[in-house]
Amino acid sequence: MCGIVGIVGKENAEKIIINGLERLEYRGYDSAGLFVSDKQNHHLIKAQGRIKNLEEKMTDDVNGTIGIGHTRWATHGKPSEENAHPHTSQNGRLVLVHNGVIENFEEIRQMYLTDDTFYGETDTEIAVHLVAALMENEQLSTKEAFQKALTIIQGSYAFALVDKEDGETIYVAKNKSPLLIGLGDGFNVICSDALAMLDQTSHFVEIVDGEMVTVTAEGIQIEDEKGNNVYRESYEAQLDLTDIEKGTYPYYMLKEIDEQPAVMRRLVQEYQAENGAIKLDQELVDEVITSDRIYIVACGTSYNAGLAAKQLIEKTTEIPVEVHLSSEFGYNMPLLSQKPFFIFLTQSGETADSRQVLVQINRLNHPSLTITNVAGSTLSREAKYTLLLHAGPEIAVASTKAYTAQIAVLALFAKGIGEVKQIAAAKDFDVFHELALVASAMETMISEKAVISQLTEDYLTGTRNAFYIGRGNDYYVSCEASLKLKEISYIQAEGFAAGELKHGTIALIEDGTPVIGVITEAHTGAHTRGNLKEVESRGAKTVVIVSEELARPTDQLVLPNVHPLLTSLVSVIPTQLIAYFATLQRGYDVDKPRNLAKSVTVE
Repeated sequence: MCGIVGIVGKENAEKIIINGLERLEYRGYDSAGLFVSDKQNHHLIKAQGRIKNLEEKMTDDVNGTIGIGHTRWATHGKPSEENAHPHTSQNGRLVLVHNGVIENFEEIRQMYLTDDTFYGETDTEIAVHLVAALMENEQLSTKEAFQKALTIIQGSYAFALVDKEDGETIYVAKNKSPLLIGLGDGFNVICSDALAMLDQTSHFVEIVDGEMVTVTAEGIQIEDEKGNNVYRESYEAQLDLTDIEKGTYPYYMLKEIDEQPAVMRRLVQEYQAENGAIKLDQELVDEVITSDRIYIVACGTSYNAGLAAKQLIEKTTEIPVEVHLSSEFGYNMPLLSQKPFFIFLTQSGETADSRQVLVQINRLNHPSLTITNVAGSTLSREAKYTLLLHAGPEIAVASTKAYTAQIAVLALFAKGIGEVKQIAAAKDFDVFHELALVASAMETMISEKAVISQLTEDYLTGTRNAFYIGRGNDYYVSCEASLKLKEISYIQAEGFAAGELKHGTIALIEDGTPVIGVITEAHTGAHTRGNLKEVESRGAKTVVIVSEELARPTDQLVLPNVHPLLTSLVSVIPTQLIAYFATLQRGYDVDKPRNLAKSVTVE
């Protein structure tokens, strides 16, 4: 979940690294550090907290033509300057940054490093000490020692290693953690995400697990685990620097909420063929049609998106759907159907929990589809098929537009499959027209910012707890709404199936407890209203988010009507804004909540 950048062969490496780290800060902001060198002078600087703290420690004499940098989300060792990367070897010669988790770091310490002194508590420090120990004890070159260390280290990693006595080379390796090589004119860069180095190059080379890369200003050499040279074409990142800038927005989250109507319209353009059909690979369609069950595997917000799309997929394809948490599925796999088809939902395409499931699914030779925002990401490469979200970079830790884009792409997918199967519900579902209506409905709700801000202040100011309730898809939206609220405002929020309140949860209702009801289903709306009355009688302060056709004069937030299968795309908008304003009103950082990072690349 950490961010790595590096460059070799260009003046002012320190400025390039700082700029890259700022763009990767969404991956972790517990601490940051960099190492730069001009071959004679070496500078290692670290700071606890945000990148700005590191930048404040930079002096005019810190410059070089080679360097590596790191922004950290803590796994081993508390957030501190001592635990910040880069880490150095015992003799100070080697400098290393790392993303991932080394599972056997204690065994390495006991076997190879009993006489070494460690200054922090990280597994990364063990790794750089190991490389130096192998150099000294076995008389190996830096590259040879690094290669051997990779055969000893177990776990996930993206490494970038610099030898101070070299000054012209960065050694790179990865396993289960993302890392790219960027190609420049007379220089080359490394980064965890292409957006970190878009101001330097738009041409990148992917690294496959198990490979090691020697990066110099003149070129790159990729070697597989056996030391064989590998040639791989570069690709051009389809991103623009303007895509990752906030512009006039105070926070990325607000910008990304506002972008959702445009994302819906973009998806219509991307997935509609000239003849009006949905663009889907025919082989993908054939595999799904012959499957007897669809398994959606995801984490966090993507898991909630899978739940929200479950009914939609089942109704339009008549294929049963199960939705599973990646972190549970991988280690407690249920009894699978005879012909399963797997869908992996992931914004980044690098989610470690989901990838470990995909690895197992590939071993079992089951077909898989990744739905992601990032072309060329690990889950995209390793699944048999990919559908893109076309949502543009999502920087805020709290996902918004990726959630709605995932549901929309699943709707397009389901419509395409259902049409081929000639399912009546699919024939009657004009998904392109309905998504256009959804985009307009989203804009209507987004324009209600002032109302939602005031409502948030009236109901959530000073509260410790809050509940969202609903039935059917409204329950699944409640789960996502509560996740948004808790992860950035730190209000203890929970989403519950409205009918389950009286089976235990209503015991938590106290005077003034906010309970927000989501009502978009005609056949369950009266029941949810009854549940709201139950909590009101116990002192709760209730808010109703309701579709226009089901609204009553006293309801606070009324949603424009959209197709019953797509209400989740609209009802979630006010809940995203509630989370945003609750956080703003409490004085917290909307984009960078404590203890979290955007791209979860460790299990």
